[in-house]
Amino acid sequence: MNLPTDVTEDPQEIQEELEPVVVMNATLWDRIGGRSLSIAIIVHAIVLILGAFWIFQIIREPEKKVDFMPPGGGGGERGAEHQIHQKQRKQIVPVSKAKRVVAQGARTPLAIPDQTDQFGEMTPLTSLDASGSTGGLGGSGSGRGFGRGSGTGNGMGTGHGKGTLFGLVPPSMSKRCDRGDRLKRITENGGTAACEDAVLKALRWLKANQNSDGSWSGQSKVAMTGLALLAYFGHCETPASDEFGDSCLKAIIYLVDIGMKNDGKLADNFTQQSWCYEHGIAAYALGEALTFCKEINQDVPYLAEVAEKAGQFIIDNQNVNGGWAYSYVITGGHTDMSIVGWQIQALKALSHTGIRFKGRSTCLNKAFKYIAFCQNAGGGYGYTGPDSKNGDYFTLTGVGMLCNQMWEKGNGPDVRKAAKYVRDNTKFDYQNKANLYAHYYESQAMMQSGGDDWKAYNALFRDQLLTNQAPDGSWKPNGCPHVNNDVFSTCLCTLMLEVYYRFLKTSGGERSSGIF
Repeated sequence: MNLPTDVTEDPQEIQEELEPVVVMNATLWDRIGGRSLSIAIIVHAIVLILGAFWIFQIIREPEKKVDFMPPGGGGGERGAEHQIHQKQRKQIVPVSKAKRVVAQGARTPLAIPDQTDQFGEMTPLTSLDASGSTGGLGGSGSGRGFGRGSGTGNGMGTGHGKGTLFGLVPPSMSKRCDRGDRLKRITENGGTAACEDAVLKALRWLKANQNSDGSWSGQSKVAMTGLALLAYFGHCETPASDEFGDSCLKAIIYLVDIGMKNDGKLADNFTQQSWCYEHGIAAYALGEALTFCKEINQDVPYLAEVAEKAGQFIIDNQNVNGGWAYSYVITGGHTDMSIVGWQIQALKALSHTGIRFKGRSTCLNKAFKYIAFCQNAGGGYGYTGPDSKNGDYFTLTGVGMLCNQMWEKGNGPDVRKAAKYVRDNTKFDYQNKANLYAHYYESQAMMQSGGDDWKAYNALFRDQLLTNQAPDGSWKPNGCPHVNNDVFSTCLCTLMLEVYYRFLKTSGGERSSGIF
C-alpha cells in the first residue's frame, strides 16, 4: 500500500515540535522532580505505618499455654461451669514405692466372663453420643491409666446430647452432677432447700476432719474413708471439684494404696473378723471412683487394678450358702444380710466401670437365693434368717429391698411385701436411738419404691435429720448400735439426705424395676 504523497513536512519544523518546552517560571523543586519525590515519601510513610501496626497488633508474643482438663470436669456446684487447673490433671502416684512393687508381682489379666454370665441386663456404660466421648480405660487388663480418646463433641451438659460431660456415667448417677437437676429433683421428691444446705455443711465438716493420710476416723479407717467418699460422690464431688477435689483425691489414693499393699484386699486390720465390712464398703467407693475418674479423664494409677481385684475377691470368696461370712470364710462361718448388703452394692458399683468379672452372674444368682431365704412371710428380712430380728423389728428389711432394686428386681412381690412392712412398722426418732444403719438402707429403698411408700417415709425422716444436725455440720452418735463415731453417723445421714438425687428412679416415681 502506498502512502499519500501530497503532504510535505519540513524536518526542521518536526524537530522543533519534538523538543521539550521549558517553562521559564518553574521553581527549582519542580525542575528537579520534587513533586514525584513527595508522593513517593508519603506512600512509603503510609506503608511503614501500616507495617508497624501489623507487627505490634498481629504478631504478638504467644501466650503461655495452660493445660486444662475437659471443661467442667465433674464436680458438684461447678458442674460444667468452671475450668480445672493443671494441678488436678497431673499424674498421682502411690505414696510408697514398695507398694507399687508388690502390685506388679500380683497383677493378673482381665478375667474372661464365664458362659453362665446371663444375669439380666446391666445399666449401659456408654456415651449417649459417640462424638462427645472422653478417654477410655487403657491397656488390655493392665488396670493402669486411661486413654485420652479422640472425641470431637463441642457441647457441655449433664448427660444428654452431643459432647456431654458425664456421658460415660450411667444416667441414673449423672443427674446428681448438675445443680439445676439436683435442686429440681429435691423439690419433686419432697425435699427442701435445707436438705441441700445440710449436705454441703456435712461435706465441709468431712473435709475439715480428714486425716493427713487421706483417711477418716481413728477406727475402721478403710470403711470410714469409703463412706466419706460415697458421700462426696453422692453430691457428684470428684477429684475435679473446686472445693472438695483435693480431699476426694487423697481419699481415693489412700484406698488404692491399701489395696496395692494387700493384693486387692481392703481393710486396715485383717485380724478382725469384721474386715469383710470394710472391704465391701471400700470396694463400693472405688467402683464409683473409677466410674467418675474415667469420665473426667483423671489418671489415678492402679485404681482400675485395685478395683478389679477387690471385686473379683468378693466373687471368689462368696460363702457356699450364697451369702458372705466374717473373714470371707467360704465354708461354714457366720453369714448375715448386713454383710451381704455391702457386697451387693460393691458389685453393682463395679459393674459400671466396664470391668468384666469372672463368675459374677453365678455369684449373684446364689446371693439372691440367700436373700430370699432371709425374708419372712410378713415381708421383713432377718439378720441371719427369716426369724432373726433386732428386738421387735426386722432392721435388715431395707437391705433386702435395696439389693433387689439394684439388680432389676424392684417390681417383684418380695420388694412389695418388704415396702409394706417398712411403712407399717419403721420408726425414726433421732434422739431416741434411731437406727441410722437401718435407715441408710430404708431411705434408698423406699425412695425407689416411690408413691405413697416414699411420701410416708419422707415425712418420717427428713425433718428429723435436719433438726438434729450439729452447728458444725456433723451428726453426733445417738446411741444407735454400732454407729459410735461422728464420721460414721455423719456419712450415713448425709447419704440419706442425698437420696433425693443420688440415684435416678427409672419408672417415673413409681416402683422401679432396675436402678443404679
